[in-house]
Order: sequence, then C-alpha cells, then structure tokens
Amino acid sequence: MRRLLITYVSLALLIPWPAIMAQQGGLQVAPPPIRVEPPSPTATVAELEERGDSLRLEKAYLDSIDYYKAALAKSRSAVLYNKLGIVELQLNRLKDARKDFGRAIKLNKEYAEAINNRGVTYYKERNYNRAIKEYKKAIALLDSASFHSNLGSAFFSKKMYDWAVIEYSRALQLDPDVFDRISTGGVAAHLQSPEDRARFSFMLARMYARMGDFARSLEYLDRAMEDGYKVKEEVYKDEEFTKLRGDPRFTELMSKHTFAISQ
Repeated sequence: MRRLLITYVSLALLIPWPAIMAQQGGLQVAPPPIRVEPPSPTATVAELEERGDSLRLEKAYLDSIDYYKAALAKSRSAVLYNKLGIVELQLNRLKDARKDFGRAIKLNKEYAEAINNRGVTYYKERNYNRAIKEYKKAIALLDSASFHSNLGSAFFSKKMYDWAVIEYSRALQLDPDVFDRISTGGVAAHLQSPEDRARFSFMLARMYARMGDFARSLEYLDRAMEDGYKVKEEVYKDEEFTKLRGDPRFTELMSKHTFAISQ
C-alpha cells in the first residue's frame, strides 16, 4: 500500500549503514517490514468491513481506513462511516472524524453512538458547550452509561462538579463497570490534566463507597493519591466513607501513602 514506500524510506533514515553489523563473517540486516495487502476489488462489503475491524484492533489505523473507504465505495453505510470516524478520531484527525460522524448521522438521524462520538471531537477541542449539546442529544436517543460518563466529563472540565456527579452516578447505575470498560461503539472522552484525573478518581471513590463497592472505592482512592490529590482531610470527614474507614484495607492504604510521603 502507499505507506510501504514510506516504511522503507524511514528504515533507510533510521538505520545507518554501520548499524548493519557483521557477525561471524556475514551481514545481519533488519527483517522486512510487514506488508498489508490493499483491499481486493472483488471483496464484498462485509469482507472489507471485517478486515477493517481487525486492522483497527491491531492499531494499523491507516490500513484500516483504506478498507473502510473501499467498503464505503461499494455501499454507503452509517455504521461504516461511524467506524471510519472512530479510526480518524484515534489518529486525532478531528475535522475528518467529525465529517464522517456527520455523514453517519445524515444516513441515520437516530444513530446515538455517532452523535456521542461527534461530541467527543468537540470535547477534544475543548469546546465543552458543544460537546454537552451532542451528548445530551445522544442520551435522548439512548440512555447509555458511556454517554452519561462523557457528559459528566464535559461538566467536570467546566468545573461544574455537582452536575458531573449527577451524570457519573447515572452512568454507574446503568453499568457499575463503565469506568473499567472500553466501549466498542462509543468513544469515551478522557480527562486531560493530572489534576483533573486526580479529582475525578476521588469523585469515583466517593461514589463507589456510597454504593458499598469498597474494593473499587479503595482502588480509586489509591489512584487519586498517586496523582497528587490531598484526600486525607476529606476522607476522614466525609460521611460517604464512614463504613469504608472501618475496613482494614482502608487503614493499610492510608498507611502506605503516609509512608510514601514521609520518605
């Protein structure tokens, strides 16, 4: 494919001739690059889509795009446009991704996943108000845990923490594993700064404690402290952690971080 030539040129630039070492009287050279065959003109739409999916999972994103585009040349599909948009989003081609999510929505105006994903493109541009608008549209069509999580992240990034808690709580009601799962249809928005991630982890620890899921609460407390969040003053006063404070694992976790700080 078109990237094969680029691969050979890159190797020529990165591996100078002296680096091709002589061993036992012979030359040792780098193995040839892996070549992905171009889409076959006789392949069906289903075959092209399946190959595009497998390449996306392998993170061969540019090759995946070729296969999705070849499938779209044979049949315009909202699902294919959404998948193409996801790959472009993973490559941070936000405008291209937004166009393809828009094409998917034009073909299926009730395609909640594509609407959510278009919201992610705005979120990544820090256009939080537009992202919120898109997430709310998606939620109106499908009450999805990942959509509520994304909406919560947009509110969080605007420092609207009370609204973020509402959305994160709804996400947890719908799917207690939502923050541990990578969505295959929707693309979860991620908090961008270490400070936000630390506050986010503490917020989740508090919600999991309220739910009685102490293992996850402790996990997120640990993450919050690792990222620098000063939890001790809050965690010993907050009523949400009352039962958790009686768990030996809580004492162990607090001791661990106290020891780390003292060093």
